[in-house]
Amino acid sequence: MVSIVKLLKLLSDPVRLRLMLLLVDEELTVAELQEVLSLPQSRISTALAQLKTIQAVSDRRTGKNIFYSANSGADAVQAAILQAAREELPDVAEDRERLAFTLKKRQDRAAEYFNRLAGKFGRAYVPGRSWQALAHGLLRLLPPMVIADLGAGEGTLSQLLARTAKKVIAIDNSEKMVEFGSDLARAHGCRNLEYRLGEIEAPPIEDSSVDVALFSQALHHASVPLKALKAAHRILKPGGRLLVLDLLSHHQEQARELYGHVWLGFSEIELQNMLRRAGFSKIETSIVSKESEAPFFQTVLASGRA
Repeated sequence: MVSIVKLLKLLSDPVRLRLMLLLVDEELTVAELQEVLSLPQSRISTALAQLKTIQAVSDRRTGKNIFYSANSGADAVQAAILQAAREELPDVAEDRERLAFTLKKRQDRAAEYFNRLAGKFGRAYVPGRSWQALAHGLLRLLPPMVIADLGAGEGTLSQLLARTAKKVIAIDNSEKMVEFGSDLARAHGCRNLEYRLGEIEAPPIEDSSVDVALFSQALHHASVPLKALKAAHRILKPGGRLLVLDLLSHHQEQARELYGHVWLGFSEIELQNMLRRAGFSKIETSIVSKESEAPFFQTVLASGRA
């Protein structure tokens, strides 16, 4: 029998308590625990090793993965501590939300299938078939909406969206980009495309006036991404849609100097948390693109409803 003093000492740490509460509910790997708790792998591995000394957790190996779970039949003292932690620790509710997201990723075999399918597209030559042609075709299917392209740059995407949109408002903080985009829109006769100078954290757009707010490889340029997302929520009509295309978290520091990136991408959980804090619901995220050559950037898509 484990000494009560040792049990109390180990379970006095909030991180070990949060970890135990997760393992009571699900069998998880270190990587999954790291994703849920947003802690370094070394911190989680150490906590697991300490909990194993009092036989609070056990592990099993499946292939290359080691799964950890809480041992059943815990004594009354441990059960009481965990119940109190579940009711009193402030991080428990968020941990459970992250756990649900992590388990969904584990179970989502459809995403893996589509990644394989996308990887085949374009490998075999078929006359006239390309991602560019497909994108043009799909854009024509959009209903007439008011769209805000936040951080539009020269507005290549805005120009495409304007083909079917009711109106497109392109926001950028560069006077030259706005001037160039405006000239291009006039040259192409895009009367429903308007460029406005402004910051994506405070876009010059009326409240509740757009159907879709879009950040296409723009959010990593924001000084405060959450502020930009809150601004997008402000300008969306009730039920309006937010779309974010950005780089998945990476470690390519040269991107700051080469491309002016303020943030080195975002993880799926970071985006989920920011969208939730900005007021969005029905939040979804997925990896939609993986580069096959160095530096192997990946693109994450996040969406939500205002």
